[in-house]
Order: sequence, then C-alpha cells, then structure tokens
Amino acid sequence: MLRLPWKKQKKRVSGTSRHRPTGSLLDELEGRKLTENVEETIAFMEERLGPNDDFIVRRFHVMGDVPAVLFYFVHMTDGAQKEIVKSLMSIGNRIDEAPVRGDRLRELLTNDILFAGDGEIEDKLAGLLEKVLNGCTVVHIEGIAEAFVFGTRNVDKRSINQPETEQVIRGPREGFIEMLSTNVSLIRYRLQSPDLRIRTMKLGRYTRSTIAVCYVDGIVNPSLVEEVMRRLSLIDMDGILDSGYLEQFIEDNHYSPFPQVQLTERPDKAVANLLEGRVILMVDGSPIALVVPAVFSQFYQTSEDYSERFLLVSFIRLARLLALLFSLVFPSLYVAIISFNPELIPTEFAVAVAGGRAGVPFPSVVEVLIMEVSMEVLREATIRLPQQVGGALSIVGVLVVGQAAVAAGFVSPITVVVIALTTIGSFATPAYNAALALRLLRFPLIILAGMFGLYGVMVGLILIANHMLSLKSFGIPYMTPIVPGNFQGMKDTVIRSPLWWMRRRPPMLHPGNDARVSKDQVEELERTKQNTLDPLTAGNETGGRRDGHSTANHGDSGGDHSH
Repeated sequence: MLRLPWKKQKKRVSGTSRHRPTGSLLDELEGRKLTENVEETIAFMEERLGPNDDFIVRRFHVMGDVPAVLFYFVHMTDGAQKEIVKSLMSIGNRIDEAPVRGDRLRELLTNDILFAGDGEIEDKLAGLLEKVLNGCTVVHIEGIAEAFVFGTRNVDKRSINQPETEQVIRGPREGFIEMLSTNVSLIRYRLQSPDLRIRTMKLGRYTRSTIAVCYVDGIVNPSLVEEVMRRLSLIDMDGILDSGYLEQFIEDNHYSPFPQVQLTERPDKAVANLLEGRVILMVDGSPIALVVPAVFSQFYQTSEDYSERFLLVSFIRLARLLALLFSLVFPSLYVAIISFNPELIPTEFAVAVAGGRAGVPFPSVVEVLIMEVSMEVLREATIRLPQQVGGALSIVGVLVVGQAAVAAGFVSPITVVVIALTTIGSFATPAYNAALALRLLRFPLIILAGMFGLYGVMVGLILIANHMLSLKSFGIPYMTPIVPGNFQGMKDTVIRSPLWWMRRRPPMLHPGNDARVSKDQVEELERTKQNTLDPLTAGNETGGRRDGHSTANHGDSGGDHSH
C-alpha cells in the first residue's frame, strides 16, 4: 500500500502485520490487487458488502469525462466526502491543459489537487474493504490501479469523565472512554516524549478490532514488547469486543483466581506504569486498559498513593492490607473458633456469643455459608440494578433482611457482624478483580475451618500462599519484590517510601534505563533550601547571601509600613 505524501507511513509490526485470522474474508482476498476498471471495483464492493441501505456508492466524473466512484458508510463519516467530491469534480474547470489521464492524473491529484490532511493510497482489495468498514471514504478513478482513501471516520462517543471504578480524592478526574484515538491522545497529553511508541494491529475475524500496544522506548525491556506482540499475534477468534478478551488469552495461568494483568481506566496510572517499564494494551471500543506484567502488590495500590505525602499514604496502605487479610480469613477464623476452639474466646465474650446463638438451629459453618451466599447475591443484585433502585435495595437487604433474620432466630447477631465486617473489608481493596479472587477463596477456607478447625484454616492459607508463589506474569514472580526479596522494590510495597528514596525503577522489570530520580539534584535541593521569610532572619546577610528582604523595622510591633 502506498501512502500519500501528506500521510506519514506507519511502522510495520514485524511478525504480526501479515497475520490474518484463518477463514476470514480478508484472508481470502489477501494479495488481490485493484484494477484500473471502475466497474469491476463497484461490482466487487457491492458483492462483498451486500444490500446495505447505509452503504453509499456515488458515481461522478473527473476531468469532465473520466468515470470515478466514491464509497462510504453514511452513518460512520463526518460529511467531508461532500468536499472531496466537489474538489474532484471541479478539476477540469481549474486546469487549462489538455485532458490528463492515468499516472499523470494520479500524480496531479496526489501533489496538487487533494489537500485532505488524513489520506493515503491503497492498491489491495482487502485493504480497500477494510478501510470502508472502518469509516473511511474511498475514491477510485478510471485508469488508476489505486484508490484514494480519506480518513472521514466520525463515530459518536461519550464525553471524558471521572472513572467509575477508580475514584480518588486527590488526582486527575479524567478516564479512558471507548474510542481508541481519544485514549491514545490522553496518554500522549501526559507523556509528551518522543520515546513513546504506539504499535497497532487488527484482531478478530469479523470485528477487526484495533489493538494498541504502548511502551516507552529506552525504558521498557525489548524482550517484553516482543513477547506481548507474539502472544497477541497468536489470538484467533471471531471478535475482540473488550480488553478482557485479550487478558484471558495472554495471562500465564488460566486457572488461577488471582489476576495476572492489571486493569485501569486512568490515563495517569497508565503513564506511571509506562515510566516504570511496563506495557499498556488498549482495545478500540473498550475503556479499560491492560497493564503487563503485574504483581500482587499492584492490586492494593492506587494512583492517589503517589499524590499524597508518604506518611499518610503508608498508614492508609497498611489499613488496606489489613482489610484485605480481614476479608479473606475472618469468617473462617470465626467458624474455627466457635466450632473447635471456643476456649480461645474471653469468658465474658463467650457468654455473650453463646447467648446470641442459643436459638440458632444451624452449626456455625452452615450459618456463615448461608450469610456469605446471601451477601454475594445481594451484592450482585445491587450492581446489576439501575442506580436509583440499587441504593434502595442495599438498604433493604442490609437493614430489614438482616434484622429480620436475627429476630427470627435464623442467624446469630455475631454472625451478622462478622459477615458485615468481612464485606466492608473486601470493599477496601482497590482492584475489583483482586477483591473478587479473595471473595472466591473465602468459601473453601470456611469449609476447611468447619471440617478441621484452625488446622484447616492454616492448611488453606498455606495452599493459597504456595499457589501465589508459583504464579508468574510474563516471567516475573507474582510475589515480587517480597519473594524473591529486593530491597529497592520493597520501598513501594507494604509502605510507600518518599519519592526521593525510590531513585530506581523496579528492578524486576529489567528496564533499559533504571534511573528515575536524580540523587544529586535531591541533595542539592535539600542543601540549598532557605528560610527566606523567617521573621528572625529575614533581611540578614549570611556568608554573602541574603536570607530574605524586609523593609520593615523588625523592632516595631505594628503600624502601617506602606509607602
């Protein structure tokens, strides 16, 4: 395919640009060239696109008598095709020479007549069909074995607003939307570096969805980019409708409940991961971007952790970890202690618990499982219902049903408290997919606790820890930097160290350039800080340097010093 002079040629992706899903229409057309006959092109397009009422075939003449045709889908264009037809039909009125035909006409149109900012030349039938389906306007002129393609795509989209799943108090309020072009612009807006690379490819036999692979050249490890591209190029299915389709194909362990790919709706979070040496994947039509590789510590961190001061954030992060552990083991510990080890409960509290459970007909494990299943059903119902109804349902479910169950002797009050605290703890986990994994693992832990007590809980936790230690994401151990241990990486794990302490990028990613913060500049900043407005030193000279400027009399306790 040839490009018009005003259209910068995109870099081909080695090993993936020629990949066509087996059995697709575009695969059948691979290699077929466009002819100089306009009628053949019209017949081909009408045969392939069928009887579509929104597909427009507009015949006209160039240079007064040269047949030409224009193809486009009326609901996917911005109306610029009208100006294209107007400029082509009026060529004969602007040229005093003899009629121009063939290659001379193509050169004239390319270099002197067509002034569209987004245009290219296509000589393959498969590419022609793909461009029209993508929303472009295609013009073919008799005697030229190539077609002119104009980027006139215009699809209605929702406005950029705050992400629904990653809300912050301090930080940007912009989130990705479904349009890939807008999402790429949001990343380039925050990362205005010539080293940012965007490589695109098409996936899906029928959807032909555009996939964007983003990384920073010089920071990312080239082997990581090639592995991501290799895994993507092997995907062969009918349609890629969301980034979740890609996640399920490219993750390392398909049977693990723990996510090995991080999701984000936030451009600032995506850029932060790019600067660490990770790769961002985006799908046209999906507002969720994928971050690879991912380790467990990323799923309880938020972008707000780096906007606030490190002391406050470290405390909040510890609270999140406590809530995460709470949501996983609290119900099973309750079952184990009530059923097998009641002597561990203080006497006064044990009496209160026994009194609350006096009329409950079920053992503790059945009681907890019933409450857990009920909470999962209530949570799912609240999510799926409209927002106006969902809030009312949550209040009814928590207050009315819970209180009625206790009053009827169906469950004990302490069980309701335990399940409520567990549910609140699961809400404190920032990543929805990680919280879902912990919710799933609660059930086998409760069953083990009901069968074997505290021994069962410990065996379950050991199995979970062993599974997490065996997981990898693109070759990186899932529990990095804790296991294997790395001091530099631990500065941003359990607590968040000051930004000037994290001078290196995560070593687990093996970045090409690991320097993130300049040590010399930080030391210079600390050394040269001045208390310029200190009332005890302002206006004084020390070592030939003035700490501040003051025209007021320091001995005066007040008064008007204006001039």
